Amino acid sequence: MGTPKKSRIAAHSFPLSTQPPEPILFRGETVSANTEYAPHSHSWSQIICVKSGVLTMEVDGQRYLAPPEFAFWLPAGIVHSSYNRKTTRFYAIDIAAELNEGLPQSACMLSLTPVFNAIAEDCFARNLSVPKTAADMRMCQVLLDQIAICPRLRAYLPGSEDKLLAPVLSALEKDPANNLSLAEWAKQVYTSERTLSRRCQEELGMAFSEWRQRLRFLYAISLLEQGKSIREVALDVGYSSSSAFINMFVQISGTTPQRFRTEQ
Repeated sequence: MGTPKKSRIAAHSFPLSTQPPEPILFRGETVSANTEYAPHSHSWSQIICVKSGVLTMEVDGQRYLAPPEFAFWLPAGIVHSSYNRKTTRFYAIDIAAELNEGLPQSACMLSLTPVFNAIAEDCFARNLSVPKTAADMRMCQVLLDQIAICPRLRAYLPGSEDKLLAPVLSALEKDPANNLSLAEWAKQVYTSERTLSRRCQEELGMAFSEWRQRLRFLYAISLLEQGKSIREVALDVGYSSSSAFINMFVQISGTTPQRFRTEQ
């Protein structure tokens, strides 16, 4: 990540390193709502692990959204930018280019392994910035090994520039509580439900219903972190009852909204 700039709402400035790590640098960051990092690149690779909030990353025209416990992998030299609508906390680990052997060669999202999380949490709990001891270097090597085997994801919530699909996705992002059916959306963009369904599979790699569910989950995370009640969040993201919202949340995250909030 580079230096954040003020966006729609005044944001704090966080001086980040412009020097290559020697050989690994651990950093923890909390950025205010509506903070934007302008497009930039650096000579080292980076993994950004989201701990709370939702981070949006733009890489080579591809948009990625990551909720907590997912991560972005950014190889050395790749231009990227980011934006977060709500206050977001993340860990960044900068990795010198000479350690990149076996690591992903292109930008991607990673689903972090339990071993990676345990090592990273230990390093940050000890306020480790740069590993200096032999034991710390061995731990960091295991960390790199884990990055190499982490499941790689196309995107948690993929976007599309398709002329039929893009307006639908944009409208839903502005109003995730919108409950129009796929057939009703198809009428609005002057096509058939079958065509729009096919575009979802081709462009997003998933059904319309799954994409909307993921969108609602991401919005729900931010609303829960704002302190809204479970019922308020359920209504805000389009569910008529708290129980239906809780079932969706458990299905995706493996935990209830209340437990998720207390564990953050």
